[in-house]
Amino acid sequence: MIHQEYNNTFLLFNKPYRWTSFDVVNKFVRLTKLKTGHAGTLDPLATGLLILCTGSHTKKIESFQLMEKEYTGTMMFGSTTPSFDLETEADEQFDFSFLTKEKLFEESKTFLGTKEQLPPAHSAKRIGGKRYFDYARAGKEFKILPHTVTLYSFEFTRIEFPEVDFKIVCGKGFYVRSLVNDFAKTLGSGAHLTKLCRTRIGEYELTAAMEVEAFKEKIIGSERT
Repeated sequence: MIHQEYNNTFLLFNKPYRWTSFDVVNKFVRLTKLKTGHAGTLDPLATGLLILCTGSHTKKIESFQLMEKEYTGTMMFGSTTPSFDLETEADEQFDFSFLTKEKLFEESKTFLGTKEQLPPAHSAKRIGGKRYFDYARAGKEFKILPHTVTLYSFEFTRIEFPEVDFKIVCGKGFYVRSLVNDFAKTLGSGAHLTKLCRTRIGEYELTAAMEVEAFKEKIIGSERT
């Protein structure tokens, strides 16, 4: 059954943990039978706001992608991983006993603005027609190319070493995993991302998003009546 009531519009969803963004799209397509795309990939280990565009609104995907994004997350000092998050096991240990709140606040200011950023090797960026993570997971060497990104704000909401909670606002194409890795490196230590949630895209808030399972039940319920 094609659900035209959801066609030619956009919908806000809360992407579940360990789902890919395409998992959400595919689930939605199976339920509604509508042409659908998403406006901004979230890593499988991230949760939060994912905007789906249907029908004629798929032409507006880029306009959503250009909007600023807000994220909350947790970084863990003391070790790094090849993927910069929990997808891979720790590969190196670091001392963090010398770090202070003052050092974090001072160094965070240097990351604000428009700068070059290296994406993680385990990312969806493309090179030679393949994703970076295809090469990384196969153990193949490849050149990681920098791209220009913008960080508007970088705040800390909880500092209890080795864990540090933060909130950022950034522009298109920004890799929070890279920020965590680079930030810890400039402090003379190492860290990886352990939690990430996208809480806002432009004016659209996660608080207004639907849960995938709740939407599924709504569709199934409407088809029974």
